[in-house]
Amino acid sequence: MTKTYPPPSPNAPLIVFDFDHTLYDGDSGGHLVRWLLLRNPLRAIAAVLASVVLGPMIASMPTRRRGISGFLWIGTIGLHRRRDLDLLIGRYVAKHSETLKARLLPIALDVLHHHLLVGDRVVIATGAPPELAREILRFVAHEKVPVIGTKVGPRLGAVMAIRHCHAEEKVRMLRDAGYVGDIASAYSDSRADLPLLETAANPVVVNPKHDAIDNFRKRLPAGTPILNWGCKDRGGEAVSSARN
Repeated sequence: MTKTYPPPSPNAPLIVFDFDHTLYDGDSGGHLVRWLLLRNPLRAIAAVLASVVLGPMIASMPTRRRGISGFLWIGTIGLHRRRDLDLLIGRYVAKHSETLKARLLPIALDVLHHHLLVGDRVVIATGAPPELAREILRFVAHEKVPVIGTKVGPRLGAVMAIRHCHAEEKVRMLRDAGYVGDIASAYSDSRADLPLLETAANPVVVNPKHDAIDNFRKRLPAGTPILNWGCKDRGGEAVSSARN
C-alpha cells in the first residue's frame, strides 16, 4: 500500500535526492541495461563485441554517458516508443522486486520519510530513466515521489537517451519541471552532482567514492556532512540511523 503524507505547501522547503548510491545501493540504470541485454542471446553477444569500444568509454567520466547509451541502444533495438521501454521496466521491477528491495537503503528511506512527513517538497533527480526509479519506489517500497530523470525516446531504431539528467543539466531539468526557487537540501554521492550540491543551502554528500571525498571538501562549504548510509564499498562517516 502506497504511503500518504501531508501535501506540501507551494513555499515549503525544496529537497532533492539523487537515486543511485543515495537511495539505492548501486547503479539502477546499469542493472536495468544488463537485464535488457541478457534477456536475448543475440543482444548479449552484440554487447560483448561492442564492449571493446563501449567499455573504455564507460570507464571515463567525459564519455561515460555515450558508452551507456551504446549499450542501451543494443538492449532496446527494435523498440519504437518510450512506452515500450516503460513496459519492460515494469516487467523488470516486478520480476526482481526482492533484489531491488534489498538494494534500497533503509537509512536513506528514513531521511526521505522525514522530509515527507514534515511537509517538505521532495523530488528525486536521477540519471536513470525516471520510470525506473518511480517503479522501484512504487512497486518495491510503496512510495510515490516525483521523479525527474533522463528522458528517453525513439532514435536510430531503438529507445535511447535524448536528454541526460546529469551534472549541470540536472539542475536545468529541475527548473524546467517547475522546481523553481532555492533548494533547501540536496543529497547525492556523485561529483557529477556538484552543480546541484553547490546550489543547495544544505548540501549532504552520501556514500561517496573514497577518492572523491577530498574534492567534495574543496568544493563544498566547510562542515558539509559526508555520510555513509549503508553502501559498504563507499566512503563517508557511517551512521546507524537517520537521526545521526
